[in-house]
Amino acid sequence: MRDTLPPQARVEIVRETYYGTIVEDPYRWMEDWQGEELQAWLKAQAAYAREYLEALPERDALLARVSELSDTTPNLSSPRMVAGRTFYLRRDPGESLAKLVVRDGRDAPERVLVDPATIEGEAHSNIDWYFPSPDGRLVAYGLSQGGSEDSVLFVREVDSGKTLDESISRTRFNAAWGGVRWLEDNRSFLYHRLVEHPPDGPLTERYFDSRSHLHRLGTDPEGDPVIFGRGVHPGVEIARQDFPSVFVTSHSDWMIGVVIHGVLNERTLYAAPRATLSDPAAIPWRKIVDVEDGVAAAALIGGAFALRGDTIYLRTHKDAPRFQVLARDLRHPDRRTVVVAEGRAVIESVQLAKDYLLIRDLDGGIGRLRRVNLADGEVEEVPLPFDGTITELNAADDSAEALIQLTSSIVSPRLYRYDAETGMLQDTGWIPPAPIDFSEIELYRTQAPSRDGTLIPLTIIHQKELKRDGANPAIVWAYGSYGYSIPLTFVPSMLAWWERGGILAIAHVRGGGEYGTEWHEAGRKLNKQNTVDDFIAAAEWLILQGYTHPERLAGQGGSAGGIPTGNALVQRPDLWAAMIMQVAVTNFLRFEFSENGPPNVPEFGSVSTEDGFRGLQIMDSYTKAKDGVAYPAVLITTGLNDPRVVVWQATKMAARLQAATASGRPILLRAEQHGGHGIGSSKRQRDEESADILAFLLEQFH
Repeated sequence: MRDTLPPQARVEIVRETYYGTIVEDPYRWMEDWQGEELQAWLKAQAAYAREYLEALPERDALLARVSELSDTTPNLSSPRMVAGRTFYLRRDPGESLAKLVVRDGRDAPERVLVDPATIEGEAHSNIDWYFPSPDGRLVAYGLSQGGSEDSVLFVREVDSGKTLDESISRTRFNAAWGGVRWLEDNRSFLYHRLVEHPPDGPLTERYFDSRSHLHRLGTDPEGDPVIFGRGVHPGVEIARQDFPSVFVTSHSDWMIGVVIHGVLNERTLYAAPRATLSDPAAIPWRKIVDVEDGVAAAALIGGAFALRGDTIYLRTHKDAPRFQVLARDLRHPDRRTVVVAEGRAVIESVQLAKDYLLIRDLDGGIGRLRRVNLADGEVEEVPLPFDGTITELNAADDSAEALIQLTSSIVSPRLYRYDAETGMLQDTGWIPPAPIDFSEIELYRTQAPSRDGTLIPLTIIHQKELKRDGANPAIVWAYGSYGYSIPLTFVPSMLAWWERGGILAIAHVRGGGEYGTEWHEAGRKLNKQNTVDDFIAAAEWLILQGYTHPERLAGQGGSAGGIPTGNALVQRPDLWAAMIMQVAVTNFLRFEFSENGPPNVPEFGSVSTEDGFRGLQIMDSYTKAKDGVAYPAVLITTGLNDPRVVVWQATKMAARLQAATASGRPILLRAEQHGGHGIGSSKRQRDEESADILAFLLEQFH
């Protein structure tokens, strides 16, 4: 296979002119990615890549080691405490998928509620999200297949384990778009649902006109009344591409209508008395916060506000780039007080635990926690057992307790129970320490100067006593979008890389949120070249400091991480031996014309304006590839069920690089038939992808 060429793709150039600039697209036909021609080409590409990867000399050994390392300790996520019960998702060693379990008391044993491994189908099933009722007797959960995240909502009785005769389709991304909010009768809940569009309708409208509904158990969901949605209530401004959700809590007689503007972190908020749910068509929604007020959810974390009684606590960056917390009286919205002022650390989220407000901070890349006594306003630091990342923070709705999961890249996760009243923090013991020796691995943070002199934080992990002789294999990883701060999480399979003398350097590039909104804006839209420059600067710094050499250096990134990786590839092909691009967006000038494109316009822009086009042109690496350039080896991955980054983003980039490169080094397209964006992947799928990537890199570094 190594002596053969990958399957060739037909070239049919489409030329378009944007604001005087001609853009050529030789593989536009691939956007009909479910058509016979591309499906045949994609199948042949996948087979070519599979044969190449499986023949790599280190691949089998790496797969065995990665599988062993990723199977040494339970993986626990999304813990929630309700009515004395604790729920969470758990994958034990020897299992491929996480199951939903419950503990009926603090010291009670686990009981399995939902095990997707028992569900038969062509592809594996995955639990996307779950939400227990206030009394802990019922739980609503979303199931999807093959990593599609195309959730169907089901309800299960906790005591009996019986699944009720309830199923609601089109509940994709419910956790991100407001979740399932149960009412106190424990028989009704609010939820977000996509509209059923015609099969032959525009793909770009798939997520348009979604709504939040009220469902009562035992009723037909097709008749569920709309509680919050476009064109339903006078005075409520919701665009077609917005996602409306409703937040309720047992601690307030108010409900909050949340308008999520695609991937924009800033929210628009409405308020109404909960009593008006009895007449859904007449709910008197009143706007209390708009985008310019800067009330924002941290990317992939949430926590834009908390609600108790008549008071809403708001995380806002207005006049405070690293955020502050304001309190507003819903009866008198013009009255506001500062609860937590802006400080050195970035405030990432706010959450209530009875009479206390919990503040989750990011301080120089380290997760911190503070508690605010609402009675007297006193703010106190909560001492944590070690410096790391807070990956979970979930407070009980009816007590002062919270569950906190803490980890780092070289410390396995611990789950703690925190009592905000007493200040006691206790390890639950539910996640035993990983039996893996990390004593010879060190982690530290430093900084590298970017092209304009800005210092870029770097997290570097490698074996102790590493020799800086320029001969070490190294990976530079970056993301840099949405204001998302890269967490330092425990990925035990990476020990297979460090054991082989490898270095992992995480570049906290601009466009992320490590230093608040200013850091985000400095790598956004027309400033996006900063993201790329920061990534390149991190690689050059590693070389200058003697860590590695271009012949033993790789870049890696996924999804929006296609911006730094793709552009560093085409701008500095001499800097890399290999580039790994996982489910990456590369053709940004066409991204908005895919199903998940419109929600992303607030972050990246649109070709409908000249500034939007210029910004997207900076981000687009596909159209910058040039014939006859000696490109490094490239491994591009995609999942055929990916709802976030459409498959043709990968196929177009792979085809273009395969046609353009003059280096003779491999350009591979790794396609996962029953995979998506990686969120619903099985353990086997994750292990095989990790082994393929590491084996590919080691082969290129020889």
